[in-house]
Amino acid sequence: MNDDVRNIVLGVVAAGISAALGWVARTFLWKRKLRRKQAFFGLPDNSESLLVVNRGAAGPEFAVMRYDVFALLELAALIKDCNAHAQILPHDTARQGFGERTEFCVGGPASNRRMAAHLSSLLPGVRVNVDAEPSPERGSFLVGSERYRVENGKEEYALLARLTAERSQHPRPVFLFCGQTSITNQATTRYLARHHERLSRKYGNNSFVLLLKVINSQAYGPDVVEMVEDVTRAAQTPLPAQTPRNSHRAS
Repeated sequence: MNDDVRNIVLGVVAAGISAALGWVARTFLWKRKLRRKQAFFGLPDNSESLLVVNRGAAGPEFAVMRYDVFALLELAALIKDCNAHAQILPHDTARQGFGERTEFCVGGPASNRRMAAHLSSLLPGVRVNVDAEPSPERGSFLVGSERYRVENGKEEYALLARLTAERSQHPRPVFLFCGQTSITNQATTRYLARHHERLSRKYGNNSFVLLLKVINSQAYGPDVVEMVEDVTRAAQTPLPAQTPRNSHRAS
C-alpha cells in the first residue's frame, strides 16, 4: 500500500469516526433536552395526561369554542413531543384530584368548573368576575390588590400557571390557562409552547403564576403576547377584605 492509498484510507476512517462522534453528541444533547422538557411538563415516556376543556355556550352537548380547539392542538403537540398521551375531558366530568397525571386546564371559571375549583383551592389570591350582566368589571381579574379589566379585541389578560400539590405523593403538575376571552386561552398555550425552555430554566419544576397581556387580538390574533409580571406570591396569598388600589385599563 503506497502513501496515497494509506492517506485516503486514514481520511475515510477519520471522517467515519468524526461522523459517529457527532451523531453520539447530537443524540445525547437531544435526549437531555427531551428529559428536561418531560420533567418540566411531568410527562415521562408513555405517561398519561388530561386535557380539561370548557364547553361552548351553544351547540351540541360537547361543543368547544374554536380558539379553545386551537389551544388543545397546541397542547397536544407538546404532549406528543414528550412521547406521552392525552385524554380530553369536559370540565364538568373531570371529578378527580390532581397530581397522579399531568393536567392542562383550559378556560376561565365562568365556563370551566374545574378551573373555578383550581383557582379557589390553589390560587386564593385570584378573583375573576363572572357576572352574567354586562358591566365594566365583567371578566376582570383581581390578583392581590391589582385589578385587570378586559377590553375585547384590544387589551386582554390571561393567567398561565404551573402548580404542584404541596406534600403530595403525586408530583405531576397542573397547568392553568385562564384567559378573559377564548382567544387569550389559545394565546396562553402558544406562549407556553414558545417559551417553555426559558420557563424551565428559570423555575425548574417549581410552581409559578404569570400574568400575560394579549395585545390587539382583533388584528394580531393570539400572537402578540407580553408577560406583565410574575404574580406567584400574590396569587397564592389569600385576598384580604379590602378594596383594590389600582385598576388597569387599555391606554
